[in-house]
Amino acid sequence: MVRTVIGLQEEDKVWLDRQAEEEQVSMAELVRRAVRRYREVVEREERPLEQLLTDTSGIWTEGDGLAFQNEIRGEWDDR
Repeated sequence: MVRTVIGLQEEDKVWLDRQAEEEQVSMAELVRRAVRRYREVVEREERPLEQLLTDTSGIWTEGDGLAFQNEIRGEWDDR
């Protein structure tokens, strides 16, 4: 594990200390959790189109997807 120094606004540090005490973990552990969650969000948003297509391929199992789309779109014409 690598140690690092960060600067925080005073009110953020106070909140972080209070939260760490409430959860009975260190402030460093809270920061590690926050960084981990932020990283997951960013990496999820950055997945390339090819990866998204691979991950979602085969999800639709209800028959002909194109026929379903046409049926749904036909409802729009009825309005």
